[in-house]
Parts: sequence; C-alpha cells; structure tokens
Amino acid sequence: MASNKKIVDEVPGWIRVFEDGTSHPHEEFINGVAVRDQIIDPTTGLAVRIYVPEMKNNVQTKAKMPLILHLHGGGYCICQPDWSLYYHFNTRLVSSVQAVLVSVYFRLAPEHRLPVAVEDSYTALLWLRANARGELSDKWLTIHADFNRVFLVGDSSGGNLVHQVAARAGFDDIEPLKLRGGIAIQPGFISDKPSKSYVEIPENPLSTREMMKKFTSLAVPIGSTGEHPIVWPIGPQAPPLTTLKLPPMLVVVAEMDLLRDYQLEYCEEMKKAGKEVEVFMNCGMRHSFQFNKLAIDMDPEMAAQANKMIEVIVSFINRN
Repeated sequence: MASNKKIVDEVPGWIRVFEDGTSHPHEEFINGVAVRDQIIDPTTGLAVRIYVPEMKNNVQTKAKMPLILHLHGGGYCICQPDWSLYYHFNTRLVSSVQAVLVSVYFRLAPEHRLPVAVEDSYTALLWLRANARGELSDKWLTIHADFNRVFLVGDSSGGNLVHQVAARAGFDDIEPLKLRGGIAIQPGFISDKPSKSYVEIPENPLSTREMMKKFTSLAVPIGSTGEHPIVWPIGPQAPPLTTLKLPPMLVVVAEMDLLRDYQLEYCEEMKKAGKEVEVFMNCGMRHSFQFNKLAIDMDPEMAAQANKMIEVIVSFINRN
C-alpha cells in the first residue's frame, strides 16, 4: 500500500503533502510508469493501485488510453496489488499495451469469504463509472483513461473474478463505461470432479493440489462445496452461460497447469453458449510462471513464453 505517513494536505489525483513536509507528486514516473494508491470506499477501506505509463505514441495529441481493471490472484486468500510480482508484471503490461491499469485491494478470505472479493471488485468498477460520469474526478483517470475501452484482467482466482464482474456488469447500467473484453490468465476454475490435468500433471511450489483445495475451502462460504459458482462458473450451481451478457473473452492457459482442463472446459462451454472466447496456450509453462521474474530473466524459453503472453494480450485489447 501507499505510505502510512499522515497526509496534511492534497490536491486529489495531483499531489499529497505529508506531515513531515515531503510530498507525493503527480505522475512520478519510475522506469516509465507512475503508480499510486487511492482509497475509493472510506467505509470499508477499499483501495486501488493505479498505473499510468509514459506515452510512447500520440504524445502531441494526448490520446486517451484503454482502461484495465485488474483483479489479482492468490486463491482469494493471499496477495495484494502492491506485491512485487504484480508490480513487475503490471508495469510491463501497461507499458506494452499503453493502458491505464487500476488494481483492486479487495478484502481477503477467510476473514472475508466469497462473495466479498466479487463485491469489492464490482465496487471498483462502479468507482470507474462514477469517474466516467463526472460524479468523481480522479485526474489520472480523467486525463488519461478512455472510458469507452474498459477491459477486465485477472490471473488465477482473479480470472474467476473477471467472469463474475463481467457477468454482473452485463445486467447493470455501467454507461458511459464500455466493457470491451475480459482476460482470464490461468483462471482458478476448479470442480469437485478431478480433471485429467489435475490428476496427472506434476505439482510445483506455486500450484499443489492441497494448496488449491485449502484455498477453496477457506474462501467459499461456510457450508459450501467446491462447486460454488464463483469457483466453478459452469457447474450446476452457476447460472447458465446462455443467460449471461458477456463481452469477448480471452483465456490464457498454461500447458502444465493443474487447472488446464478445467479452463479448457470453461472455454468449450462458453463457445457452446454462443459466447465469443479466444484461447491462447503457453506451451510447457506452469501456473503463474509469468510472475517468476528471476526464472524469466535466466531462462530464454520462459522469457519467450512470457513475451508471447503479453503480445497476445496486447493484440486482444487492440482488436476490441
């Protein structure tokens, strides 16, 4: 999160002055990206982290950039937008796409079980809507973000949140926001029925069967099963996909992910329901490989696969 120093004065979205006399200037670019945290709901303390890249193109015209609402992974129980793994990935993403990114500090289970993560994520979308309508005025958004080109991006359990937020937005008035697409990176879809990949693919430290089962049990409402509709959105407890109004979706799959076959089954069911869905697979990669910066820096093949992931995301956003 941002500094815990006491704020004594500020121009919202521009500069904060702290008790010790220091300040946080507007758009302090580090390695080409400016980052700051912002509380959006004082009642719950809900906050977001906002990323704005230095513009590579259209500097003279000051063209607005696509707006990404980012929902992090961690089994609904761990991780935060200010973790270094997300800082490295998101700074690279916004620089590559040339987009503004808003990452949500949603409340975590087990203290705040599902659907709290969905509710907080949707509250962040409504905060974007309020800025788009002029009811609020966060300068980083109003100056740089194109509210007509909004995308949801989430990894692992954040991919599940992408589906849920998109589905809810389809039945709500989010104008003038235009939700152009959802991007689920190795989404954490899982069922009580073991899939072939879940049984046969070797585990790794970032993805074990016991870890996945435990995170699920800690996240779902007490008394729920692993078929909870947020965890398994195509299961018997979930609303039929045919009843949902969803934007075009990109699902990024890692070939050696335990959850691979659940993700592919989701994609097939989406297609059967007449939904627009694209699938990209990172060959030979495991769950969350894109966050292992040290390995990516040392392994040319992993670096190439991470590059391909970014390229596919950039292409999807540029086409929608």
